[in-house]
Amino acid sequence: MHRPVNNNGFTLLEILLVVAAIGILAGIVILAINPGRQLAAARNAQRQVDVNTILNAIYQFSLDHNGRIPETINTFSANDTCLDAANSENPFPYSICVTSNGCSGINMDDLITNSKYLVGIPRDPSGYTPSNGDENQSGYFVIKQSTGRVSVCAPLAENDQEISVSR
Repeated sequence: MHRPVNNNGFTLLEILLVVAAIGILAGIVILAINPGRQLAAARNAQRQVDVNTILNAIYQFSLDHNGRIPETINTFSANDTCLDAANSENPFPYSICVTSNGCSGINMDDLITNSKYLVGIPRDPSGYTPSNGDENQSGYFVIKQSTGRVSVCAPLAENDQEISVSR
């Protein structure tokens, strides 16, 4: 007696074709989502929040001190921007330090004393350490223009975005 052949399984070729199709579709989805760009956008959003927070703290300080801003903020040219100062030949006089310990930039202890204006100086989300190796630098910069206007910026912004706020 002859028994019929049972062909209920998949062939190796069929399985390989399905795996290849899933791989191609996954690759297309990953390229469409572009995780590197999405992560950079998230870091830029954090930078925008941080520069606004710092500038708001400076202005809260000035309201409490009859319009005087912290004396450690250095004056830069009236026509240049905070980003110009950050990219200048010597940017450290305009760089905000996280703490006053060994600070080679701007000491903002007036803002963080007793957590009145800020709990702490935020750090750039990229983990910034400048070329001089000073790990006390926040990655954010602040200037006072000769016109009295104060600007805070994040020169490490990604995706060709410029992040700077002024008042």
